[in-house]
Amino acid sequence: MKTHIYPAIKITIILLLLLSVVYPVLVWAIAQIAPNHGKGEMLEYNGQKYYRNIGQAFTRDDYFSSRPSAVGYNAAGSGGSNKGPSNGEYLSEVRARIDTFLVHNPTVKREQVPVDIVTASGSGLDPDISIEAAKIQIDRVAKARGISVNSLQSLVDAHVQTPLWNMFGPRKINVLELNIALDKMAEK
Repeated sequence: MKTHIYPAIKITIILLLLLSVVYPVLVWAIAQIAPNHGKGEMLEYNGQKYYRNIGQAFTRDDYFSSRPSAVGYNAAGSGGSNKGPSNGEYLSEVRARIDTFLVHNPTVKREQVPVDIVTASGSGLDPDISIEAAKIQIDRVAKARGISVNSLQSLVDAHVQTPLWNMFGPRKINVLELNIALDKMAEK
């Protein structure tokens, strides 16, 4: 019995120290090397600070819409809805989002609506949308802002972010950065 208990206690103590002391200190030390010392990526615009990597709510027609959030864009409570595609309540919620999107984007057909513009991400805080989700909103934003469609198309194209080494993840657009650039365009 002693031959099993002592090694088990040793392994428990080693793992406890490794996983609750060494690993957190290592992650903290690596974060200190990051540009903002592990405190997130900040953007400042018009005297306000925003987290670049946390989704923001944009609901006005003169802005590009974000992904819906299962947590109301509250970074303190990150999480998804945990409702699957066979859940009737969830399907009703997505249908309502599609209907709302179509009301605000009358030039779009139901089958053209990208999935990411009507479904929340796993964290509920995704700051990015697909290129298709941005492009499908161009007509609405152009009309609301009185800007040419070609100008907005160029703005969207300029904000496409490619994945790491052009292979790890999808191409995407940060909605906050795009909307700030849209405001700056209007200021000129």
